[in-house]
Amino acid sequence: MNKGFAHGLKVDRIYDGQRIAVVADEAERAAIASRLELDRIDRLEAHATLTRDGDVIRAEGRLAAALAQRCVITDEPVAAHVDEPFTLEFRPEPEARGPEDEIELGQNELDTIFYDGAIIDLGAAVADTLALSLDPFPRSAGADAALKEAGVMSEAEASPFAVLAALRRGDES
Repeated sequence: MNKGFAHGLKVDRIYDGQRIAVVADEAERAAIASRLELDRIDRLEAHATLTRDGDVIRAEGRLAAALAQRCVITDEPVAAHVDEPFTLEFRPEPEARGPEDEIELGQNELDTIFYDGAIIDLGAAVADTLALSLDPFPRSAGADAALKEAGVMSEAEASPFAVLAALRRGDES
């Protein structure tokens, strides 16, 4: 679990329809930024409604964040905003089996988080949801110019049609 944004909720105190907000303070944002290799996180919060069916707890809500990632080309900071709906399902950990046994999740269970039976950690789940919402290849405004200066062709320039057009014009490029 993510110790940078722990917001444990005791399962026996969660009631159906409960609304909750988790807002990361400065230290929590710094810890998450470090873990996710972000330049900084200026804002991170989530608002959710909890529903429960026995030991299964469902959190539906919205994640909002303002942050800066590093450009994969220039290493300059790139401002980013995340505003994503989420649905998470917390289930008690299945009974232990042999060390070789795996737990398989179906397509509808991809946002399932197992918990120890007593506490769910909505903060850690929100931090993980943020990680999955980030642009994996952030690019600054100067990225295209830096690539061109380094001699890297754009997709349009490198396409087979561009090469054929250049040959037709008699270009040697």
